[in-house]
Amino acid sequence: MRSKIVTYGVLVVGALAFLFPFYYMIAGSLQTNPDTSIAGAFPNPGNLTVENYTAIDGRINLLQGLANSGIFTGGVILGTIVFGVLAGYALAVLKWRGRSATFALVLLVQVIPFQLLMIPLYVMIARDYGLSDSYLGMILPFFINSTAVVIFRQYFLQLPKELFDAARIDGAHEFRLLWSVALPLVRPALLTAVLLTFIGPWNEFLWPFLITKDATMQPLAVSLANFISNIAASTTNPFGAMMAGAVVLAAPAVALFLIFQRYFTSNDLGSGVKG
Repeated sequence: MRSKIVTYGVLVVGALAFLFPFYYMIAGSLQTNPDTSIAGAFPNPGNLTVENYTAIDGRINLLQGLANSGIFTGGVILGTIVFGVLAGYALAVLKWRGRSATFALVLLVQVIPFQLLMIPLYVMIARDYGLSDSYLGMILPFFINSTAVVIFRQYFLQLPKELFDAARIDGAHEFRLLWSVALPLVRPALLTAVLLTFIGPWNEFLWPFLITKDATMQPLAVSLANFISNIAASTTNPFGAMMAGAVVLAAPAVALFLIFQRYFTSNDLGSGVKG
């Protein structure tokens, strides 16, 4: 009993330490007169306001930025899921020559930093393809995610082979196996890939900043960065404006995780096999 109390106590302390920066960010975004000390985490109710959020919306188009980020992130997620599922299934279930070498290349891609490829990608997409200031130009470099391929491969490897053998005996082709047998059993992998993929493009700044010069095409991360670096200092409460911008950018990702976090612990892989 005592060990459980100690364990839960450590977990609670760790959770509070992890959540405190988020709470401090929200508290700072709601203060009229900024207090950057630790005491600012417990503001006077009379010092609370939403003017910092109003200041952001008055200087940049939040709805346009949210829409751009949604299109950018949605396109990346679509490509990640489609190609990740297909590649992961091929690497885990299908038998073909060169499968191990291909998977090794997938792992190798993960150790190459994106910044190393950014200049040739910019030249190719902006100059050769003429896709600057376009959603497609933002999406293409992130359309296939090697991490998602690895995630789906590992989940597909856990599926009982008896399920596929029985479906093949019944005459099911590979796409039917993938759609009707494999995908329903790897829902945690789908949600994991969606959440991990969402965080990347939603917070991505450098590539959209390079590829978009038109302010109406810039996603929220770029718009907020321009606001914080160029405009926030001229507001009456620069600290509150920066905190408000951080909250606006982080809120969708946090909300998405809170909604779907219970699926991370679900596991239905063994439900299709008896005995």
